[in-house]
Amino acid sequence: MNLQKHTPFDNQKKDKNMELKNRLTRRTFIKGTIGAGVALSSVNLLSGCAGYDAKGLPTAMLGSTGVRIPRMALGLGSRFCNIDKEDEALEMLSYALDNGLYYWDTAHTYVNTKNGVISEERLGKIVKERRDEIFLSTKISARNPDQAMKEIEGSLKRLQTDHLDILKIHSIESQEDIDEMSQKGHLIDILQKMKDEGVARFIGFSGHGNAGAMTAMAQRGDFDSMLIAMNHWNRKANPQQRQEQAIPKALEKGMGVMLMKAVRPRETVKELKTTDLIKFALSVPGPNGVVVGVDSLEVVKSNLEILRNFTPMDNEQLEKFAMALDPFFKGNNLPWMNRSYCDGHWG
Repeated sequence: MNLQKHTPFDNQKKDKNMELKNRLTRRTFIKGTIGAGVALSSVNLLSGCAGYDAKGLPTAMLGSTGVRIPRMALGLGSRFCNIDKEDEALEMLSYALDNGLYYWDTAHTYVNTKNGVISEERLGKIVKERRDEIFLSTKISARNPDQAMKEIEGSLKRLQTDHLDILKIHSIESQEDIDEMSQKGHLIDILQKMKDEGVARFIGFSGHGNAGAMTAMAQRGDFDSMLIAMNHWNRKANPQQRQEQAIPKALEKGMGVMLMKAVRPRETVKELKTTDLIKFALSVPGPNGVVVGVDSLEVVKSNLEILRNFTPMDNEQLEKFAMALDPFFKGNNLPWMNRSYCDGHWG
């Protein structure tokens, strides 16, 4: 009688971390995730040979990735999810892509609970037809390994793709947060696994607050990209100097760096012009570009004009504009600085 032997490996497979490490190959992951209704992309995921076309817009190399990006990315979060009419949102996305804005930034949690809009699902309706033209980035928030895998699977289904260009950890909060995700088999291992398997070309993280935590994540040296909120507050009074600490460390490690929250001061200082705020962000030395939220075709057209006509501010102009931001620096309108802040699920 031919009996199947029970080996030590059988016991190892019961261990959750070992199961997470061994249960997925790229082929089985993708097959189980996107289903038969979505054709697999023919893009060579690691070569960077995609059909990106900036249409003459200013571009920059994203760190050491070898990918050239337009200096402005589409931020497809709260403002985008406030667009009630889907046909208007899809028209806006198509127009942006047709005019060179091919870096799209979204997240699993970008959901408007009031109107039912899910950012990734909307994007998927364009992505499924024009995947090779889009540099696609999404973010996952769950720290629990099993839940993180579910978010990755869910994002791929929503986006109707078999791969991501960047997969980011959403909103680094603290050193304790980093310690948790650094455990064996946890979030950082999962992202590295997704990169090794080709599900993500590059991996990264985003952050809104803790400068020390963002710097520590950059110091690790195993990420390709960082998305970081600008220092829109009184730098002398507030110790969270992300631009002074985290950005230099990320650049030292060869990471691509993108800024966000560039236009937020206008919510407090009404006389500030969106054009100047974006120009200010694009002029900050070091970062490769800025992610700007969009909520209409008119905004996309305006942003395109800003980028097409962009010339960097010199040091004197930067200092002068920083002084104009002083009322915002002194304000308390900084929800993303709070530990309870959740970047997503708006209503």
